[in-house]
Amino acid sequence: MRQVAIVTGASRGIGAATAQLLARQQFAVCVNYRSNHEAAHNVVASIRQHGGQAISYQADVTDENQVAALFEETRNTFGEVTHLVNNAGVLQRQTRLENIDSDRFQNILLGNVMGTFLCCRAFIRQAAKGAAIVNVSSAAARTGAPLEYIDYAAAKGAIDSLTKGLSVELAARNIRVNAVRPGFIHTDMHRDGGEPERVSRLAPSIPLKRGGTAEEVAQAIYWLLSQEASYVTGSFIDIAGGR
Repeated sequence: MRQVAIVTGASRGIGAATAQLLARQQFAVCVNYRSNHEAAHNVVASIRQHGGQAISYQADVTDENQVAALFEETRNTFGEVTHLVNNAGVLQRQTRLENIDSDRFQNILLGNVMGTFLCCRAFIRQAAKGAAIVNVSSAAARTGAPLEYIDYAAAKGAIDSLTKGLSVELAARNIRVNAVRPGFIHTDMHRDGGEPERVSRLAPSIPLKRGGTAEEVAQAIYWLLSQEASYVTGSFIDIAGGR
């Protein structure tokens, strides 16, 4: 059976690196994006230039109708979706909890949790034996991200709980569900939080004394999706340089 993957939020950063790596490993890939058409187009063009198969598809994964359309388009193009990477997420500017209003908190939960839930649900309703999901959580789920992103950390904690529970629900169907927890990774997401050079600032506090790369996270995601991890479910890989 052809390996077909949807990678959400794949126009940049970890999502883009994952889509490109999966394509090199002979996956047909749908590069999902919410708004940056040019960046998503460039990811697809790079994949095709190197002989891979990919399409881009615009969908807000917090909307169940758009999620349904995303899966339908991917199936119509490549066949049944066999692998899912829930990478899409949102981050807002660094602040303490006391400064977070209810609208921001709800938006962070919606942007990080709802999309993962809706995509998991759509995926498992059509997935066959041997399928796999990887959710992109965060080391913040363990640390709580005090003084910066408590709301984001709480949302990623919910992703961890969803990952664990769903892995048990699907084990009898031999559908595996795992997650990665990136730490300080060099991506544009830190710009969304108001500090583009955050990783460089914090590098001295990381045991390995450097930030990670999107490609390093992508390698872990690929391994969890692959048959090399066929006995791994309900597990988490921390990619945080020892922090």
